[in-house]
Amino acid sequence: MKRGVIGGDGRATRCLRTGVAVLLAASAASGAPAAETAPQNLADLSLEELGNIEVTSVSKRAERLSDAPASVFVITGEDIRRSGVTSLPEALRLAPNLLVEQANASGYSISARGFNNSAGNKLLVLIDGRSVYSPLFSGVFWDVQNIMLEDIERIEVISGPGGTLWGTNAVNGVINVTTRSAKDTQGALVAAGGGNSESGGAARYGGTIGADGHYRVYGKYTDIDATSLGNGSAVDDAWHKTQAGFRADWTRAGDQVTVQGDAYSGEKGQPAPGTLSISTVIRPLNPVSISGLNLLTRWNHPLDGGAGLSLQAYYDHTERDVPGTFDDTLHIIDLQFQHSLAPIAAHSLVWGAEYRYGRDRVVNSPDFVAFLPADADQVWASLFAQDEIALRENLRLTLGARMERNDYTGYEFLPSARLAWKVAADHLLWTAASRTVRAPSRIDRDFYFPANGPPFLINGGPNFQSEVANVYELGCRGQPWARLTYSVTAFYTEYDHLRTLEFSPGGTFPLEFANEMDGTTSGVEMWANYQASAGWRVSGGFTTLHKELRLKPGSSGLNGGVSAEGNDPDYTWNLRSTHNLSEQWELDAILRGVAELPNPVVPAYVAVDMRLGWKPRRDLELSLTGRNLFDDAHAELGNPLTRSEFGRTVFFKVLVRI
Repeated sequence: MKRGVIGGDGRATRCLRTGVAVLLAASAASGAPAAETAPQNLADLSLEELGNIEVTSVSKRAERLSDAPASVFVITGEDIRRSGVTSLPEALRLAPNLLVEQANASGYSISARGFNNSAGNKLLVLIDGRSVYSPLFSGVFWDVQNIMLEDIERIEVISGPGGTLWGTNAVNGVINVTTRSAKDTQGALVAAGGGNSESGGAARYGGTIGADGHYRVYGKYTDIDATSLGNGSAVDDAWHKTQAGFRADWTRAGDQVTVQGDAYSGEKGQPAPGTLSISTVIRPLNPVSISGLNLLTRWNHPLDGGAGLSLQAYYDHTERDVPGTFDDTLHIIDLQFQHSLAPIAAHSLVWGAEYRYGRDRVVNSPDFVAFLPADADQVWASLFAQDEIALRENLRLTLGARMERNDYTGYEFLPSARLAWKVAADHLLWTAASRTVRAPSRIDRDFYFPANGPPFLINGGPNFQSEVANVYELGCRGQPWARLTYSVTAFYTEYDHLRTLEFSPGGTFPLEFANEMDGTTSGVEMWANYQASAGWRVSGGFTTLHKELRLKPGSSGLNGGVSAEGNDPDYTWNLRSTHNLSEQWELDAILRGVAELPNPVVPAYVAVDMRLGWKPRRDLELSLTGRNLFDDAHAELGNPLTRSEFGRTVFFKVLVRI
């Protein structure tokens, strides 16, 4: 049977019992105020205050959201709480300028402005300044990014290029997740929840270190049930994951030092035949195991006149064992330096450098696929500079460039120019032109099939070059009335050297990855917020996408050609209501729609999610969230014979602050 509101294997019951135990413990606790103040209700913030939220991803310096010359949407920690979501990919559905498609219990494809597929490789994702893309395929393993949602301060989602500041692979967008400082997470927090498709729990404690420091430690556990096919049969994709970590912050005389780290381990089933991707195989085998750890440190030092220095270093270790396909162990060391100079006349200059070293070790399958060489040491190095020039009091021109080197294609040049005109105090008009690239990954150059060759049917891409995008944007945002804010962006992108699969020279086997496709995309992104009353806010978003991709003369297009670069809908939309019914009761609803996917065809769908929250005390919160409430089941991605479908689910959560 398909998953419904009632069902499961007892996990929900066990987790509800845990939640009741937490509730009883909280009731027995002291009635003193919690050490950690509960986040302020989103509906209590004025639209002007929301516009004053500081973002850093657009220019690598703090600036008001209302002044940022880019298509940027901010998901606040309060947005996440009020949505009732339980994972980072589900939280990203709140951004109207992203397309989030779920493939199975743990698999997601997330993109901006098209090119969404199982090996999505044109979106850069950072968590507290640490890039989480894999050099194995230039994409993100979303099952690994299982951070504690209660610790997120905000998520900045930029649709459009970010190569000048962030480097290659920031082609169609940048997602920058920022967690709260340890100072803002003092005391204890316990959360537990469960429902008919998942259960989990998390605990966190924060304290002080001497007179200038604060810390927090946390642990969490997630257990997700298997999904179902359209015919009701189960998919072997159930998974579970445990994670723990810490963060410490020190502030003295303006200096800020942060040290943080995480460690995780998990296991998940492999879906049935036909769902081939970088993380699954074409036949059911033993479960996939994932594990890893990371450690980051950052130092910010203010200088005279508004200048500043920043140093950051991190180590990231990941292991992914996919029986029957590959076993990959990756070590990443990344060093970054940034210097913001004091303004000189009309100029505000920031420059920096980055060095990144990767040590990749693959154990190849004896009879399926292989990465050759199995062991690879890679280096990426870059230098960037950006100058913001005040042409007039209300007119800013930003010029920037980045020179980046990788081991496959050598040097890449990533320039950009942005012009921002503050038409009025509450209206911004901006335009931009940028060049960015998606550099080759190991799957582009080192992928071989079958593993027991030669001879090989697929022989990697020895001459594969970087995919190139030239992007042109025009946008505006403003607040025409006290109750209404809006943002509208139109974009046009020219792509070249897109990936295809071709015969070797002479029209013979083996096949090779090549760059025999080009084309354009265009579209509009828009969203708005309306303050209907003091405690009720309504927001909505709408995006369109028109894509024209062309195989170059002589291309074979053997890997599906145009459709292989992404199965994208013509439009997406969402509506959201955030309503404070009273001081204790909250009612939230999200209505979202996705147009039909063309090839393979996935029917259009509309999903309705609702959350009811109750806060009987300032340190206690209970909520009930229902997802896909008016939809028996729908698919979001994949082949009709093997794709998972997602039906109604409920999730009950108890959260206690002590």
